[in-house]
Amino acid sequence: MLLSRRLALGVAGAAALPRFAIGQADNRPSLTIAVQRITTSNTLEPMREQSNVGQRIFYTFAETLTDHAWTGDLSLKPGLAESFRRIDDRTLELKLRQNVRFHNGDRMTAEDVAFSFGPERMWTGSPVDTRGMWTNTAPGLTGKVPPPEAPKIAMAAYPAFERMEIVDSYTVRFVNKVPDATLEGRLTRNTGVVFSQRGFAEAPTWLDWARKPVGTGPYRIVEYKPDVELVMEAFDAYWGSRPPIKRLRFVEVPEVAARVNGLRAGDFDFACDMPPDQIASIESNPKLEVVGGPIMNIRLTIFDKHHPVLKDARVRQAMTHAVDRQAIVDALWAGRTKVPKGLQWDFFGPMLLADWAPPAYDPSLARRLLKEAGYDGAPVPYQMLNNYYTNQVQTAQVMVEQWKTVGLNVAIEMKENWGQILGRFPGRGICENSNSSWFNDPVASLSAYTPGGQTWEAGQWENDEMPKLMAALQDSTDIGKRRDTFRRMLIVTEREDPVYNVIHQNATFTAKRRDYKWRPAQSFVVDFRASNWG
Repeated sequence: MLLSRRLALGVAGAAALPRFAIGQADNRPSLTIAVQRITTSNTLEPMREQSNVGQRIFYTFAETLTDHAWTGDLSLKPGLAESFRRIDDRTLELKLRQNVRFHNGDRMTAEDVAFSFGPERMWTGSPVDTRGMWTNTAPGLTGKVPPPEAPKIAMAAYPAFERMEIVDSYTVRFVNKVPDATLEGRLTRNTGVVFSQRGFAEAPTWLDWARKPVGTGPYRIVEYKPDVELVMEAFDAYWGSRPPIKRLRFVEVPEVAARVNGLRAGDFDFACDMPPDQIASIESNPKLEVVGGPIMNIRLTIFDKHHPVLKDARVRQAMTHAVDRQAIVDALWAGRTKVPKGLQWDFFGPMLLADWAPPAYDPSLARRLLKEAGYDGAPVPYQMLNNYYTNQVQTAQVMVEQWKTVGLNVAIEMKENWGQILGRFPGRGICENSNSSWFNDPVASLSAYTPGGQTWEAGQWENDEMPKLMAALQDSTDIGKRRDTFRRMLIVTEREDPVYNVIHQNATFTAKRRDYKWRPAQSFVVDFRASNWG
């Protein structure tokens, strides 16, 4: 089977010729983009890399069956599937585009889709060896198995997944175990990008694959040097419009000042993650501009309810009432973002609870709650990275002072990586985090606080009611019942037994050369397709 596929590839690869004449001058620009981080895991496989910084690059080289109009009205739209329809409440049928090529020249078929959602890539986790690498001994397509995080990530994304059914070479069905009103949206997650089955089979090890996966995007991976740079080049056999950029180079530049200075010096064409207080200075140069705004991500802090102080829900409630969110938005974001209605976004549409709000800023109530809890001034640690998020340190410092005014003793502890924050170690207290909505329904965000979600799996917070509520939210197709369930989940997570403290809707600002016409997305995604350029 594999041999016959390989013999056929010679024809398939030969057909995948560039769309411009050989010898024709290629006047497309090459861009250098300075970013704070490229990935957090030093891999490019979503079954290992689930982060805000990773989300920025995924859709450049890999694509999903359904997609969102991230630079438009956020509506759901076709992706690698040219159309999709419901067979019933459990089954979504998708018609695949027939002119899609992978970066190795293969034509994408239903077999590749089934592989991408199959056990070899998604559902079987491997043990970790003493070097922190993954073994290559388990049975499977080529003896490679995903890392141990993969099944947990897959379960969080597709908790009732039953199978991906092949109808014919260009038709698949996503079959769920239970009714689910959100199947179309779930497929926009980067966990559902479609990769080449042959590309995976031919990779020597799982790590080799994860650092150079074979996708369908407008740009193919040329070289990835972890912690240094990621280089991609235009894939001119791309099924959509010809990619407008000849070469993309993402370089890791952790410090804001270095990104700004490099942009001014002409070393970079784009510089991501700009704080609002830098915008005026950057735009004083007539050749530069800053674009961007609020995105589908909310900044928050997470409570570890097992900490001796935080185990009392009243202390966590007090912390949420002691934060003046609007003051943070005004002082650190120059009003360029907003305080959301709790953990929800306007694009939830009919599921939006318009009358909901985060806990009110009420220092008097915070003091009373602390007194009722018998809080004695014991310190609460606050673990965080150094500006992984824009304005992260400044925001933390403001909140620490606000907590201090109501009598809370919170101490910031700087950490080097996420393992030192989410790892199960004594002394965890509060940590920095954010929550993205991958699609326009509350299951996209609240799944983090149920079994399989990051916060739950890290052992920071559990609640007996939440798994039942999530099951009801996912399984019901009745809009009224779903709204009632959603409201109850917000009551639990934000008021009765707080797991997080909402701060503000996140925003991203990108500094760039003014002569390059490019539109920012309402997400972390950096989109360099032709439809978003010029």
